[in-house]
Amino acid sequence: MGRARMVSEQLRRRDIVDPHVLAAFGDVPREEFVDDDLKELAYEDSPLAIGFGQTISQPYVVAMTVQALRLEGFEKVLEIGTGSGYAAAILGKLVREVHTVERIPELAHMAAERLARLGYQNVQVHVGDGSLGWPTNAPFDAIAVAAGAPRPPPSLLAQLAIGGRCIVPHGEASSQRLVRITRRRDDEYVEEDLGDVRFVPLVGAEGWPHGH
Repeated sequence: MGRARMVSEQLRRRDIVDPHVLAAFGDVPREEFVDDDLKELAYEDSPLAIGFGQTISQPYVVAMTVQALRLEGFEKVLEIGTGSGYAAAILGKLVREVHTVERIPELAHMAAERLARLGYQNVQVHVGDGSLGWPTNAPFDAIAVAAGAPRPPPSLLAQLAIGGRCIVPHGEASSQRLVRITRRRDDEYVEEDLGDVRFVPLVGAEGWPHGH
């Protein structure tokens, strides 16, 4: 299965309708973000192991998350959980600036090299505790969290601009609800339920403890 078929069968046939999101998935070569021995599976609609107990999320879940951010193109976006860098590359096609935080240094370094090699100059990879966000570059117009938290991390919500949206899975370690949280005012947030998902745990000070 190739990129065009992935877009038409896995995304367009389901509820991914944003033409910019569909175009980004058609542009980004997912096979560049998986190990050589998994390249033939790159466009299957399933997560794939990337080492260190982490995965590259299935394309549909990435697309659902990105579409739910309701991006217009001008945004500065924070991604939590860089992994292979695939979702950051998708976001890089859609917005002005992307900051992505990965807690595992080896994954962060590999993702940074891959993104630079492929020409994503508006994506910056940082090593750190993603549950605490990246306050240096806050506030963000949108935040995408690619790991399941026990609850929406307060630090992330505090780093949202007024009107900004945060997509975060939270709940039990084995299954979560994906929600969109919109910051309406300094002290007002509105949460919308987007459905059941299952992500790797968000490990950190405002996530799950190490070894969870």
